[in-house]
Amino acid sequence: MDIIFIRELKTKTLIGIYPWERKVAQAIQIDIEIALPTSKACQTDNFEDTLDYASIIKRINESLSQKQFSLLEALAEHIAQIILIEFKAPWTKVNVAKLSMIRDVKKIGISIERGLYTS
Repeated sequence: MDIIFIRELKTKTLIGIYPWERKVAQAIQIDIEIALPTSKACQTDNFEDTLDYASIIKRINESLSQKQFSLLEALAEHIAQIILIEFKAPWTKVNVAKLSMIRDVKKIGISIERGLYTS
C-alpha cells in the first residue's frame, strides 16, 4: 500500500462543547495518512496518477471554515469522509489535536482510521 502523508497542518476552527469554545476559533493540528488508490504513480511519474495533496489541504481548510463541531471525534470523521468520498482514497488515518488546551499538555486529540484496510 502506497501512502501519502500530510503532517502538522495547523488551522483554526470552531470546536468544543463549552459556550466559550463556540465563540472563538481554536488552533488545531491535523496529521493525515492517505492510501493511494493505485501504485501507478510510482511507475509513470505522472501527476494525474496520484492524489493532489494541495487540493486535499484546500478542501479541508474550506470545510473547517464553514462548519463547527462539538467533538474532535466528529471533526476527524468529517475529514476522513472528505478524503474517502471526494478524493476516492481507499483508506485514511486522521489525527486531530487541540493545541495547548489543558495546562501542561502540548496536544490532546483523537486518531481514527477509515476505509478498506480497517476492521
